[in-house]
Amino acid sequence: MARRNRALDLPRVAVLQKRGRFVVAEPLFERGPRVTLAPSARRGAGLGDLVLLGGGGKRSVRVARSLGRPGVASDVVEALMLDRGLHRTFPRAVEDEARAAAQEPAAGAGRRRDLTGLPTFTIDPETARDYDDAISARREGDGTARVWVHIADVSAFVRPGTALERETRRRATSVYVPGAVEPMLPETLSSGACSLVPGQERLTVSVELVLAGGDVHSVAFHRARIRSDARLTYPQVDRIFAGAERAGEPWAEPLAVAREVASGLRERRARRAGTVVVESQEPAFSFDDSGDVIGVRYVEQTESHALIEELMILANECVAGRLADRRVPTLYRVHERPQPAAVEQLVDKLASLEVPTPPVPERMSPQQAGDVVGEASRIVADYVRRSGRGRRAFGSLVLRALKQAYYSPRNVGHAGLASARYCHFTSPIRRYPDLVAHRALLASLGLDDAGPRAGELAEAGEWSSSAERDAMGIERDADDVCLAFLLERRLQDAGWEASFEGEVVGLIPKGAFIRFGDEGFEGFLPVRRMRGDWWSLNEEETALIGESSGRALRLGDAARVEVGRIDAARGRVDLELATG
Repeated sequence: MARRNRALDLPRVAVLQKRGRFVVAEPLFERGPRVTLAPSARRGAGLGDLVLLGGGGKRSVRVARSLGRPGVASDVVEALMLDRGLHRTFPRAVEDEARAAAQEPAAGAGRRRDLTGLPTFTIDPETARDYDDAISARREGDGTARVWVHIADVSAFVRPGTALERETRRRATSVYVPGAVEPMLPETLSSGACSLVPGQERLTVSVELVLAGGDVHSVAFHRARIRSDARLTYPQVDRIFAGAERAGEPWAEPLAVAREVASGLRERRARRAGTVVVESQEPAFSFDDSGDVIGVRYVEQTESHALIEELMILANECVAGRLADRRVPTLYRVHERPQPAAVEQLVDKLASLEVPTPPVPERMSPQQAGDVVGEASRIVADYVRRSGRGRRAFGSLVLRALKQAYYSPRNVGHAGLASARYCHFTSPIRRYPDLVAHRALLASLGLDDAGPRAGELAEAGEWSSSAERDAMGIERDADDVCLAFLLERRLQDAGWEASFEGEVVGLIPKGAFIRFGDEGFEGFLPVRRMRGDWWSLNEEETALIGESSGRALRLGDAARVEVGRIDAARGRVDLELATG
């Protein structure tokens, strides 16, 4: 939700427009009062400009900053971030502390294990700029595998009681939007001293594991120094796994060992009752030099992603297990079991859509509900792969049956992973709870004296959970804005009369949400535009039913649509059913 200027009850972001004899600031992202601006308050901004408003009272409202034009996608995304309360810069004192810390970390300089001789690599998206994690691996003579998961030691740089710590906690998470990022840490650290870039010695907290297949034989934790040999990308690693590209030295053998270990871990995790399987695709947008969106592709979860995911999950579980066993205060990543009633509703919804479902006990306990939803997720994923139907809609149904994960000092397990003890440890560059877990672990090892205070963790968990939800909302809205701009561009080329094949991905009494086109656009089809019948939502909320005809528009159904209207800056697309 957009954050208003509290002193004025006015929007933060607006477009300058002429209204009669006056120039007014018209809200961009929300309905609200427009503000008349005196010439001196415009500060050089012209008509049609996108601006950030400031001032201490209604009569003193002024343009604080010009942001570009409302018809340029990258300018609108920047405006959206500011409208939602992101700062886009760090206070000078924080930047100064970050630069000083980058030159000389405040903790852990002496008592470190030298792992710079280990062949080490990172695997990240092609566009990544900060690298939290790196991997080393080797085969042992007894047939086991030894794997090191190295995580950037942010705790050595961000110390309690500093301005840098306060700002890190206030932000709590990095926010990633198309073409931009609001980092949790200043760039000096996030892309510099903390980032595990190749060829540079870096400080880490490393988890050393000995495994046979998917079974862990031993775990050790170190404050360490490493030097990455290669920065690999997910597409590159997938090409290597497919035999289309050769792995280089010295990381070829460690990559092969890590692949085998991840495969064993994946098989072990798949056997856990209650593990939820939901396939997802993340959009990656491309822009031209003018800031206009020119394309989008969807990043699928491949074997290279699974390799890193499995090793990170294991490291998180091992850290959480140690802290839980020793009753060390920390923040856990909590995902409570679903309510039995929600799981019963999920099964009813799937059955109404003629999707296979697992058997359901007559009286479900929360444990049984978790097992049922895990089995349902696997059945749904298999059905979608075989049928091609409901690729997005059915997975969303599964997700909505689950509770939302959050951070808490109370460990009640992670139902989605079927993990009894779980925390976030592997991304301290971009998540504050991971930094808390690092401090707790290092304090438990006697390697640092900055362990978190138990009395402060409940509030830190609530704040971090709230910041995460806000970040997800901003990221989702920014994706919608970019898709709307791209759709507008496509229609300018193809003509506004173009029609698209789509899939019903959501339903409410007022209409249907349709995902359509090769680029994965999404829009809303109001029931008032579905002429020839009166439509109402069925009891399971899985279909709109025509009262006269009995026809149904169901989740997962195909629908051919045309675009009626686009409000690109707000990410809104109105649809109509295609004729003919």
